[in-house]
Amino acid sequence: MPTISFFYGIAIQMFWNDHAPPHFHARYGASRAIFRISDCVLIGGELPPTATNIVRDWALAHQTELEHNWQMGISGQPMDKIAGPDD
Repeated sequence: MPTISFFYGIAIQMFWNDHAPPHFHARYGASRAIFRISDCVLIGGELPPTATNIVRDWALAHQTELEHNWQMGISGQPMDKIAGPDD
């Protein structure tokens, strides 16, 4: 699963052939979560509250890039890296 962003110890990943709805995975230590791209809502798993807020704020600021990466992934093309808030 390609890591498309990494910030504050949080890895943001997206499968190239994943299921709908368009989403991304966030990993922080032993915690795992899935966020829907369209509204940046947590739809699976769990992160600590502060990490959840950081990921949600980051995703809201980068929705267009996340949607683009989803389209690239489902068409079998490489995904772009997306800057984190600490870049």
